[in-house]
Amino acid sequence: MNFIVSSTTLHRQLSRISGAIPTRSVLPIIENFLFDIGDEFLTISTTNLETSMQTRLPIEARGEPMKVAVPARILQDILKELPEQPITFMVDDETYSIVISSENGKYKISGENGEDFPAIPRPDQADSIRLPMSVLLKAVNKTLFAASTDEDKAALNGILFDFGEHGITFVATDAHRLVRYRRVDVTVDIPTNFIVPQKALQLLKNSLDASDNQDVIVYYNDNNAFFQTEDLLLVCRLIDQKYPDYENVIPVNNPNKLFIAKRDLLGSLRRVNIFANKSTHQVRFAVKGSELEISSEDPDFANEAKETLRCHYEGEDIEIGFNAALLIEVVSNIDTEEANIELSEPGRAGIILPNIQEEGENVLMLIMPIMLNSYVA
Repeated sequence: MNFIVSSTTLHRQLSRISGAIPTRSVLPIIENFLFDIGDEFLTISTTNLETSMQTRLPIEARGEPMKVAVPARILQDILKELPEQPITFMVDDETYSIVISSENGKYKISGENGEDFPAIPRPDQADSIRLPMSVLLKAVNKTLFAASTDEDKAALNGILFDFGEHGITFVATDAHRLVRYRRVDVTVDIPTNFIVPQKALQLLKNSLDASDNQDVIVYYNDNNAFFQTEDLLLVCRLIDQKYPDYENVIPVNNPNKLFIAKRDLLGSLRRVNIFANKSTHQVRFAVKGSELEISSEDPDFANEAKETLRCHYEGEDIEIGFNAALLIEVVSNIDTEEANIELSEPGRAGIILPNIQEEGENVLMLIMPIMLNSYVA
């Protein structure tokens, strides 16, 4: 079987799906790309048995269709060093050896029988929803950072996809902070929810382009989620756990409202955090009138810092403690120039919102407080 393909096009498509290849596996064949060579298209698959990816590109082919497993690392290494040019693959259908011919040379590598490669799941008996790529990527970008990396909290290791008749919601939390990204302009007829692993969504995020004006079809059944575009498929096994009741965590009555420039708040937090305890990152927010005082102290080294920022505040004077490192990440993920912070009391979570919401979306971020030390900076 022979086929001709552009070197840069092939390298680009391999790079999009190579993240699903494990570095070491008890099943050596999945350390390869699976090439399914047809008459007009080359379909390429990768898998780590939890997440699978697949892409395809047009080729000029001669011979009978066949499947061959191609060593991933050496193929990517040679393609990375080749300038743009047509290259020819000649695959022996008995030994699965592969000769790659370029303008200046030939390179031979040993492949394996592609029929031994694990089958990629198909979206049979699956429901689906169609989303603009920009919407899906924004939902992933807004939530992914807040998912837990603690393997003992399996349900929190993923993003909750909560689809309903009144909108679709994406939720991530690590029990210290929570992000809820909701679209009210997209609905489904039959409500459902499932948890998608964050590692799979990171691969999806890296392989898609928000500027690409096309849709992603999300198929889902009891076991898997499928994300399909015109030239890419990502399949992942769902997390078989029950997600916590996230709505119950969000305070409803927050009479104290703080409005402040995002840039000023981030700068102050980063500076004051330098002087905070390195294990707790505790900073104190003291809000009075039109001023926000942010302070920290590390008694072990006699370090302390205090800054005062101008703000607009509606509510009673309040002092509350936060983990500055976590708060910096949350505030950094606000797209607007001003952040709105809603507070109820020192022992309850703070709500952080962008001051402007795009039409059809609702973004809410939450951070749990930490108990204040008794120091006065």
